[in-house]
Amino acid sequence: MIDLASDTLTRPTPEMRAAMADAEVGDDVFEEDPTVQALEQQIAAMLGKEAALFVPSGSMGNVIGIRTHCGMGDEFLAEADSHIMRYEQASYAQLFGVAAQTVAGGPGGLLTLEQLQGKIRPHNLHCAQTRLVCLENTHNYGGGRIQPYELVAEICTWAADNSLARHLDGARLFNAVVATGIPAAQWAQHFDTVSICFSKGLGAPVGSAICGTREAIERARWHRKLLGGGMRQVGIIAAGALYALKNHVDRLAEDHEKAQVLASAIRESKGLSLPSEQVDTNIVFFDVDPSLGTADEFCARLHDQGVRVLALKHTAVRAVTHLDVSMNDIEQVADLLRAS
Repeated sequence: MIDLASDTLTRPTPEMRAAMADAEVGDDVFEEDPTVQALEQQIAAMLGKEAALFVPSGSMGNVIGIRTHCGMGDEFLAEADSHIMRYEQASYAQLFGVAAQTVAGGPGGLLTLEQLQGKIRPHNLHCAQTRLVCLENTHNYGGGRIQPYELVAEICTWAADNSLARHLDGARLFNAVVATGIPAAQWAQHFDTVSICFSKGLGAPVGSAICGTREAIERARWHRKLLGGGMRQVGIIAAGALYALKNHVDRLAEDHEKAQVLASAIRESKGLSLPSEQVDTNIVFFDVDPSLGTADEFCARLHDQGVRVLALKHTAVRAVTHLDVSMNDIEQVADLLRAS
């Protein structure tokens, strides 16, 4: 099976497994795991932040980021189709009593400053107080689109000028780094906290990190404990993430190249179309004409031919390139799409 359902499907490479097997470990709740410390120092340095905290998942990293800036009854602004809004069970509300005000972005989930202006609640007793702006880069449900750097800087400057904190869901930030050539620290400088996922395109089996000031990360450590995220000899899995940071960032360009091959095949296929001509990174969304059946039916036919992709809506399909699919695999999928 050529599995393009998600880049979370990657498995540790033999070299990564060896690094994990050899990892030096300690009790991380006591802050005594040297491999976790090395990972946290590495990702903080790459993002130009003072400190970082290893957490089990990106969803935990995001809700910790929100709680770090918002108290009960506060609210944050986020794009309506962002991962925080679609796929994290409103955890900010369930766990911490924080509200969200959603803003519908443009194509690819991209936000502009004009869409956010006027959304800050007035300071009076009738209103939740707006404390935070959350952005996502790259945008998962937007088909891996990159929020343009100039817009990120503009939005974050506006937020800071209005005393709003900034959190970045940077689960796939390194895809944006590789695609644009803009260093991670340059993207991250505009945010108070940044969440990074190691178990997507970077290919580690488990884990994310939240990065920020030492003060913010000290608060984040308290919130992680509350959520049950304190882990013991976790250096075994932190070693996989550390290996990924040192060895798998630049190779994301290969995934982007594979995505372009798929995009070209879709453009050449009768009955298939790209909702946006622009494919920025490793996620390809495409639409299926009703003459080919529903998205579920189309995906089922591909599955019978040894390819797994995901139906998102009645006519929409998602394919994601990653470490565990070769260019030869992608060319086989491209041929099947052209023959569809």
